[in-house]
Amino acid sequence: MAEKTIKRFTKRTLPAAVRTAVEAALARKAEDLCVLDLRELTSFTDFFVIAHGTSSRQNAAIAEAVVAALKPAGLRPISVEGRDSADWVLVDYGSIVVHVFSRAAREHYSLEKLWGDAPRLDF
Repeated sequence: MAEKTIKRFTKRTLPAAVRTAVEAALARKAEDLCVLDLRELTSFTDFFVIAHGTSSRQNAAIAEAVVAALKPAGLRPISVEGRDSADWVLVDYGSIVVHVFSRAAREHYSLEKLWGDAPRLDF
């Protein structure tokens, strides 16, 4: 059986869709954005993109910008949750899950600590 080889995790080796999601979020002034590489740790997704905004309106705008940016590549989210309150907006693409939090929700759920053994890139 062939071993699945994982490319080294750097900003340069990020898959195009992850890079596009990062750029779209940063264009909407997402704060403390990071990408966690979960390929070796879980089977439900490959990457988490995690960021926070300064208001529920900004959080919704960040999530909408990611969806709009990935649409031309033919990528549609499987689901989008939390859009109404925008305290934690989750955009699920299957292999990529984008989390846009309020600062308080991000500290409360602390995904970076929960997945602390995952390789991480900060932007």
